[in-house]
Amino acid sequence: MTEGNFVDYVKMHVSSGKGGKGSTHLHREKYIAKGGPDGGDGGRGGHVILKGNSNLWTLLHLKFKRHIKAGHGAHGSSGRSTGADGEDRYIDVPLGTVVRDTETNEILFEITDDGEERIVAEGGKGGRGNWHFKSSTNQTPRYAQPGIPLEEKDITLELKVLADVGLVGFPNAGKSTLLSVITSAKPKIADYEFTTLKPNLGIVKYRDFQTFVMADIPGIIEGAAEGKGLGYYFLRHIERNSILLFLIPADAPDIKKQYDILLDELRRYNPEMLDKERLIAISKCDMLDDELKAELKTELDNELPIPYLFISSVAQQGLTELKDVLWKTLNDD
Repeated sequence: MTEGNFVDYVKMHVSSGKGGKGSTHLHREKYIAKGGPDGGDGGRGGHVILKGNSNLWTLLHLKFKRHIKAGHGAHGSSGRSTGADGEDRYIDVPLGTVVRDTETNEILFEITDDGEERIVAEGGKGGRGNWHFKSSTNQTPRYAQPGIPLEEKDITLELKVLADVGLVGFPNAGKSTLLSVITSAKPKIADYEFTTLKPNLGIVKYRDFQTFVMADIPGIIEGAAEGKGLGYYFLRHIERNSILLFLIPADAPDIKKQYDILLDELRRYNPEMLDKERLIAISKCDMLDDELKAELKTELDNELPIPYLFISSVAQQGLTELKDVLWKTLNDD
């Protein structure tokens, strides 16, 4: 998935349908004198419904759909006939979509399951026809209920990527390169910072035709939680990952310090991030000979509080071991 096709934030105006009016019809038929009221009920207005679709990965299909309107309910008619319900409008969204009220910023709900349906704007109920109001003292009511008005709302759809593994690291740590090597994704790769401006997703193929999803999150810099660099824009995508894979290059001045900075940015954004499984991959290790790698390993054994591996995406070293560890962590009860 290319960056230009990844849309994770959409604002739109939704409008349900109004309920149809009840009928005030009076029965008129030959040989039936004073047939009485027989006005039917109005039809229900259409709902605007959000539906989870596991085949979608982005909100791109909604980028230019800023107004969604459901159909109005039809009016009741004679013979106690109920008007037709207005047409419901369905909006397919990827799993992990958070729906907010744009005005209040209140979270209304979140779509997490395939096929899950939630009404975001409820259609107006149809009015009751005049036959409901007849009585012994009012045998010919000439009034009926109007339909309930439509509901209008400004909503914001915000996608939080649902991936098994999220790649976390500073710009140019090799996240996009790793994703391009172990999945079929083709992220933009270049020798400058902030090459990745939007998350990229890829499916990692494992043994026995098993798979899991990996997300390349744009690079973090110190102060990201306060809005520096790309700021908090990308951090919400990490909230839904099961495992955080920290990628730190072997030529970093201080690997432990870089890990601490990354972890602190996540903590400042959302302390719950620290409850996730974490793993460190020392990337670009093809630059190290055996002696340097042994020295670095001795140093890291004493400094790093979580498991780590040496990998090289370019030389394809340690990638099988990395997938083994990730798979075991994902499926460990």
